[in-house]
Amino acid sequence: MTPDSRSVTTTPDPFAPFKAMQRAAWASFGPLALFTTPSAARLVRFARIQPGQRVLDVGSGTGVVAITAARLGAKVTGADLTPELLEQARESSATAQVEIDWREADVEQLPFGDGVFDVVTSQFGHMFAPRPDVAVAEMLRVLKSGGTIAFSTWPPDQCIGRMFELTARYSPPPPPGVAPSWLWGEPAIVRERLGGRVRDLTFERDVMLTSSLSPQHSRLMTERSAGPVAKLVQSLETGDPARLARFRAEYDAILAEYFENNQVRQSYLMSRAVKG
Repeated sequence: MTPDSRSVTTTPDPFAPFKAMQRAAWASFGPLALFTTPSAARLVRFARIQPGQRVLDVGSGTGVVAITAARLGAKVTGADLTPELLEQARESSATAQVEIDWREADVEQLPFGDGVFDVVTSQFGHMFAPRPDVAVAEMLRVLKSGGTIAFSTWPPDQCIGRMFELTARYSPPPPPGVAPSWLWGEPAIVRERLGGRVRDLTFERDVMLTSSLSPQHSRLMTERSAGPVAKLVQSLETGDPARLARFRAEYDAILAEYFENNQVRQSYLMSRAVKG
């Protein structure tokens, strides 16, 4: 099930330190991944994955999308930047008794040949690549002509997108040229970034419900598991406790808008297109 590799010319990556920080920060994401299993099944259905298709899941994390697709009979490769998440993915695929080719890989330089895959997916993964144009070019390069690209992202005006924007305001600025991840949740931006290289671009919205006793409980889980938030909190706990308190108060206030009946309502966008 190993896709064709390509010969890659090694050039200095100006974002290598930034990616190393991301790799380390997201190592603790495992506990939050459980909440994304229903949306993983929704994305697999939305992508119209069929048995026998070769599927690449980008930013595969703990493997929820990849394993769901493999259980349908697809031939799946899962690629992620973080080794700790890939190790959890390997354990989960073994438990599910499905064979998946797990790769440590950067979406901006995928180690696969041109036109290898029938479907390329990403659930809240590729959106963290610093350069959207490079990530899109790579995802479409490895996709066959007539193949499907499908991904889920967080809209900037909804719960998670607002959380990312808030976290960014309290964090040190990223290196110049890094695009905000939450822009991937805007249909107009998705349309612009995919451009004329695709056809039949379709959008759907869905909702992820996560159980919690309070907005504060939800925030605490995020502080312990979500890379950017965890990194910010660790920095402010010793460096600026008053600023941390302000951040937490704003975070809780946003969460409270989406909290009802011990659940947080988190809307997300799904995008699907066919490579022209």
